[in-house]
Amino acid sequence: MQAEKVLNKEFVENLREQFTRFGLVYKFALEEISTKVNILKDEFRLIHDYNPIEHVNTRIKSAESLIRKIQKKNIPFSLEAIKENIRDIAGIRIICSFVSDIYRISEMIQAQSDIEVVEVKDYIKNPKPNGYQSLHIVMKIPVFMSDRVERVFVEMQIRTIAMDFWASLEHKIYYKYNKQIPEHLTKQLKEAADTVAELDRKMEDINNEINILKENDKSSEMEALLLNPRDLLLKMIKNIDVTGNYDM
Repeated sequence: MQAEKVLNKEFVENLREQFTRFGLVYKFALEEISTKVNILKDEFRLIHDYNPIEHVNTRIKSAESLIRKIQKKNIPFSLEAIKENIRDIAGIRIICSFVSDIYRISEMIQAQSDIEVVEVKDYIKNPKPNGYQSLHIVMKIPVFMSDRVERVFVEMQIRTIAMDFWASLEHKIYYKYNKQIPEHLTKQLKEAADTVAELDRKMEDINNEINILKENDKSSEMEALLLNPRDLLLKMIKNIDVTGNYDM
């Protein structure tokens, strides 16, 4: 009887440790990918004088949501089966100003050598029937534990502000009606999604025109400075910051 109690205690402690590690690796994976995104933000801000990332959200799927998905997909209730078959336990969402920023960030993330891209779903070029738009990237992120390296699934979603607003509204309506949205609302949501796509296109066009004007202004200013090397040197000195960077 005493041996059985010890065995049960050891089993419970081992199980607790497994679940703790299970949750930690996803937390660490999100910290790893968040660091990569923050580096991109700082690089754009300091070097390119432009930040395509408006804001970033991260989340780990709740236990209740995870259990529902396990049951829905009929996955065996084991940690290994869950880790292998559920790829969105850890999620990061990046919100951009323009559609072109989405693809620029996607290329930079996917080009990083320690990231293993597993799947890309482009719901911008191919929206879902209800109008949903976003770029989804399922990837594996290396997490360096004390005794091993684990490659953990993380799902990244990249979308514009307008896409995110629509998705947030659709999500609220979806659960308010217990996943059975009335047909007239479904139709209106699709129309709203089409409006969002058109808005993104117009804002992209405006941004492109502004960038062309800025480039022309910079070219004119540079030509004037090149004719006067003294002013060029003074401008460079004036714009040097504490990091040693300077902006022409």
